[in-house]
Amino acid sequence: MIEINATGVAFKRAGKIYYFLTNNVNAKRGDFVVVESEKGEDIATVIIPDRKIQIEDLSVMKKVLRLANSDDLTRLVQNKKDEIKALEICKQFVKKHKHEMKLLKAEYTLDRKKLTFYFTADGRIDFRELVKDLARVFRTRIEMRQVGVRDATKILGGIGVCGRELCCSTFLRTFQNISIKMAKDQNLILNPSKISGVCSRLMCCLMYETYEEDLEDGEFIEFQDIVDEESGGKI
Repeated sequence: MIEINATGVAFKRAGKIYYFLTNNVNAKRGDFVVVESEKGEDIATVIIPDRKIQIEDLSVMKKVLRLANSDDLTRLVQNKKDEIKALEICKQFVKKHKHEMKLLKAEYTLDRKKLTFYFTADGRIDFRELVKDLARVFRTRIEMRQVGVRDATKILGGIGVCGRELCCSTFLRTFQNISIKMAKDQNLILNPSKISGVCSRLMCCLMYETYEEDLEDGEFIEFQDIVDEESGGKI
């Protein structure tokens, strides 16, 4: 194992944290930094400032290039505007090729060397001709990335039945496996409309009140457990 100085960053709000070599860049939590990614230069937000971590292979690590400057931030704003236009153009080509797919978002890297389109579809789609059309218009590398319904909801955002913004688009960085047993353990009514989220999957918040470690130890008080035999009290 090799010990290195690394900085944890996220490319999206509530996005997965990736580690990059700190490279002597003094960045604080919340700072924007430019990193060297597999897609090219990209901008990210610092979530975990410089810390030591253990890795097995140094060659796979990319590095933080610099703190984002005013030019980088100006380019980021322009990219966001152009992504909206790119999405509309892509929708026109999708209609032209009669693909059964729902486009969600377009995303440029900071250096605009790559343009990614996120979409959902029921099955696999042969979009080779679509990619050719898009590459001809945007003159950059095109990636079509198919995502599942949970990731699609995370991208689009929304309001849950609780009246708050969706957990997945505000703070949940990774999806956990949610089972119907979690609802049963909480004695919830097993009505799909009550325990399903905007994505039509079981709500992620079902895991918030599931204490697996305590249940395994047998010390956690469960529904209908007798807590005082003399008084006959029950949960």
